[in-house]
Amino acid sequence: MSAPRFSLPVADRATVRRAALELVRTDRRAFASALVLNCLAAGAGIVGPWLLGRIVDDVRGGTSVTHVDRAALVILCCAVAQLLLLRWARLVGHRFGERVAARVRDRFVDRALGLPASVVDRAGPGDLTNRGTNDVAAVASALRDAGPDVFVSAAQVVFLAGAVVVVEPVLGLVSLCCLAGIPVAVRWYLRRARAAYLAQGEADSHLAEQLAATASGARTVEAFRLQEQRIEACERGIRHSYRARMRTLSLRSVLFPSVDFSYALPVAAVLLVGGTLHAHGGVSLGAIVTCALYLRQLSGPLDTILFWVEQLQSSGASFARVEGIGGLAGAPPRAPACEEAVPCGDAIRLRSVHYAYEGGGDVVLGVDLTVRAGERLAVVGPSGAGKTTLSKLLAAIDAPRTGTVDVGGVPVTALAPEQLRRHIVLVTQEHHVFLGSVRDNLRIAAPEADDAQLSAALAAVGADDWADALPQGLDTELGAGALHLEGPQAQQLALARVVLADPHTVVLDEATALLDPTTARHTERALAAVLHGRTVIAVAHRLHTAHDADRVAVMEDGRLTELGPHAELVEADGAYAALWRSWHGTPT
Repeated sequence: MSAPRFSLPVADRATVRRAALELVRTDRRAFASALVLNCLAAGAGIVGPWLLGRIVDDVRGGTSVTHVDRAALVILCCAVAQLLLLRWARLVGHRFGERVAARVRDRFVDRALGLPASVVDRAGPGDLTNRGTNDVAAVASALRDAGPDVFVSAAQVVFLAGAVVVVEPVLGLVSLCCLAGIPVAVRWYLRRARAAYLAQGEADSHLAEQLAATASGARTVEAFRLQEQRIEACERGIRHSYRARMRTLSLRSVLFPSVDFSYALPVAAVLLVGGTLHAHGGVSLGAIVTCALYLRQLSGPLDTILFWVEQLQSSGASFARVEGIGGLAGAPPRAPACEEAVPCGDAIRLRSVHYAYEGGGDVVLGVDLTVRAGERLAVVGPSGAGKTTLSKLLAAIDAPRTGTVDVGGVPVTALAPEQLRRHIVLVTQEHHVFLGSVRDNLRIAAPEADDAQLSAALAAVGADDWADALPQGLDTELGAGALHLEGPQAQQLALARVVLADPHTVVLDEATALLDPTTARHTERALAAVLHGRTVIAVAHRLHTAHDADRVAVMEDGRLTELGPHAELVEADGAYAALWRSWHGTPT
């Protein structure tokens, strides 16, 4: 049975509310200004229908044309004032929304960069990418557009509903009773919408993960003829996403027709009840006209609010997914960083280390190992033996389930990230070329390095042959739309960063796997010369790395089964000797 798929968490409703209130408090002055302007605009908007109703009654009573003209002029002035106030309110609201959206993006980037590599590895790039693009964009759009629209519409609804009751209480109560169906339909929708939109977001993330995995591994898929399996996996993701989207669509198909029907009821009721009362002298014709106009005006802001209620369910689910990573910035559990925790020496020790991935058994079992300062240690073993997991434990990317990993007597999980990376750097076969120049890519590891040091780092890993041929040298732009580095070149760029970072311990987890054997051998020898005197722990399948090491550690089924120099282990005729003979093609 396959292990359950790890998903990044989703924030609960209380956390989302606190985050939203915090964003509002940060820019409370703009928020209050938008609210006041919207209320003034709504107040100006109710004057017109009221005056129109007065005109109707005055005309029936025999008023003069001059009086009607004056009332019409006041209506025009109120309409202009409402237009200006609305534009001002929307300007303030959109500026508020843009500032808040920028804070959401900045906070997401800060939190994403603070996520432990183990969490990102387990979740995969699809979920995090979807949250950082689609979800953040949805939240930003809601904050920028929904805020102004909802403020304006809410103020209009309150003023219009109140105006109907003030003009004629009986007709106001009748219309409010007819509008009672709207909150019932909205409540039905809200009880189901959040879960549906969260499910849709998860389905979209899973689909993005499937597509990203297929695209990034296209060559592997083709080499192993896995096209049908990957197509089927992507189609399953598409079907799952389709069903999730159809669920949210079905909820909307119930909400909107119900609300649209509810709009006609209060107008019809006011006309029927008002006509009956007017026939018996209980209400004036002008009051009926005024109330009917108010209720017709009510449909516009209510439509806007209900539209954003639907959109805010989607945006609220996106906000919950964006805020969900906030609780992971410190995961996995780490010992608290301590300024006094300064390693005494560079020796690395593992004591009774056990580790298990979520939902599975231990993959590292009771490893005891001491790596002396300046030693070159090769870690070898069959696939699935726990070598990569061990390298992540050494670099504090993962924390042991039980046992300790320390450097200079201090647990690596107790070191602050900056202090830890000065001591230990992990380099894997995975690499990344950032958008920017070659210089920018290298200075990630050493911001103060000059061009001579950058060129020396490239030469140290054997990258000077292609680096010297770059059209603009270190100023050559890399990434999408610029120069594309092949896998071996990108890996050499990553190794050059290690040289610049200058840690005392380097953990190489198949760091030269993408290089051809000749280039890999040349790069490893160059690195060995540069890293002379430093501790190097190399996880490798190419056993010439083990041959050159001071000692070799053999991992089998999560256990450290052999430890010693290459010659001694070959002579011992154990697991390592079998691996060595198999690698050389020597019969056992």
